[in-house]
Amino acid sequence: MEKPDGMFDRDYEWAELARFVSYPGPEATLGIVSGRRRQGKTFLLDAVCRAAGGFYFAATESTEAESLHQFGTVLARHLGEPAPRRFAYWDEAIDVLMTLAKTGPLPVVIDEFPYLAKASPNLPSLIQRALGPDGQRRGTPIRLLLCGSALSFMGNLLVGNAPLRGRASLELVIPTLDYRLARDFWQIDDLRLAFLVNAVVGGTPAYRREFTLGDAPSGLEDFGPWVIRNILNPGRPLFREARFLLAEEPDLRDTALYHGVLSAIADGNHTRGGIASYLERKSTDMGHALTVLEDVGMITREVDAFHGKRSGYQIVEPMLTFYYAIMRPEWTDLERPGYAEQVWARSQATFSGKVLGPHFERLARTWTRWHADAETLGGRRTRVAYGTIPDPASKTSHELDVVVFGRDGAGREILLAIGEAKSNDIVGRGQLQRLERLRDLLIERDERATVSTKLLLYSGRSFNAELIQAADGRDDVELVDLKRLYVAG
Repeated sequence: MEKPDGMFDRDYEWAELARFVSYPGPEATLGIVSGRRRQGKTFLLDAVCRAAGGFYFAATESTEAESLHQFGTVLARHLGEPAPRRFAYWDEAIDVLMTLAKTGPLPVVIDEFPYLAKASPNLPSLIQRALGPDGQRRGTPIRLLLCGSALSFMGNLLVGNAPLRGRASLELVIPTLDYRLARDFWQIDDLRLAFLVNAVVGGTPAYRREFTLGDAPSGLEDFGPWVIRNILNPGRPLFREARFLLAEEPDLRDTALYHGVLSAIADGNHTRGGIASYLERKSTDMGHALTVLEDVGMITREVDAFHGKRSGYQIVEPMLTFYYAIMRPEWTDLERPGYAEQVWARSQATFSGKVLGPHFERLARTWTRWHADAETLGGRRTRVAYGTIPDPASKTSHELDVVVFGRDGAGREILLAIGEAKSNDIVGRGQLQRLERLRDLLIERDERATVSTKLLLYSGRSFNAELIQAADGRDDVELVDLKRLYVAG
């Protein structure tokens, strides 16, 4: 199947779906497709059905009886029948569904499957039975695709003793566009502007088209006005998007607690203890909330490079960071039309420190992990993390934004590089000297560090002449600007 014109990227996802749908075997097969909302899952699966003449059913949040009525109506329309099919129970509907592929493999998509399973908890078991030996004897080669946005639910379909465990031939997660693809999707030439936009809305495709009606900032000078008219404007859908993201997850029941955890992280509290202190709770009380937020894809846990038992939590979706850092504290004023410009003006320091800073650090780690070449890093990387170095002499600790590990010829882990990322500063000689001191400290404390450990300096602005001159000719220093982050390795 050829990917439709107008579909941006998604080459890998389309290829996997095409392989699954085109499998020539005579048996029915199962695929699971998941991903956060607004990523284009429906567009992708609908395109697959159109290309292969398949059956597509989008579930709604309704009772079992109403869902069966909707399913029967859509099925009759697909079959060209004049009257809706009537099903009393899902086992009848599934039996009919399994016989749709009359002449060869046929894609059958059930979108928003969690809605159906919520009203009919036995549905996964019925599908398991239909995919079993007896069901296969009576069935046809349908390529059943169950799709959903509730990440925790979709992930649990195939784990442990779940009915569908071991039944799926495809488990596809539709991700957000990474920062490089997002820049192409938004068609932004200015790299600084591309970074700023990505720090606010990330790589969710729907935010570019449906949610802003194609309104992209025309230049750096238009970035602030663009934020005011699209994000801080109570008449636009992005204004309440962060709240809806939380409300749409069925596993997030104690919303006050989850709002509090996300606020704590956005405020700069990345450890479990720091989050608990922010919320005035015990650290042991945070475990469940952090696990749930991680399971639904809203936060990620990053392990400290030098302390395996210490972790830092980061918000995955930039829109959430922006909301909790900028919008939630100012919600009363923002809900009144005409106050957005004032809020934006007085939030610049917060935007720089709590939105741009963490986002740039994450982009630096992402670039280092997936785009930087071996020559830049001093070897082939095996993992990239952040790290905290204790300094007993000065009774303090030092944070490293980027820590890169690799292996030597004997297979032993070595420290390839350490790095510092500054989103809004012109990086100078002082930052290089700091990294040199930290490398010396690591050489004393960690046998994986050597004088060959490279020093990486990332800037979202530029580097001053003194630093450029100091780095010139040094094999152990790399300066990484936005051009390298977005274009080179």
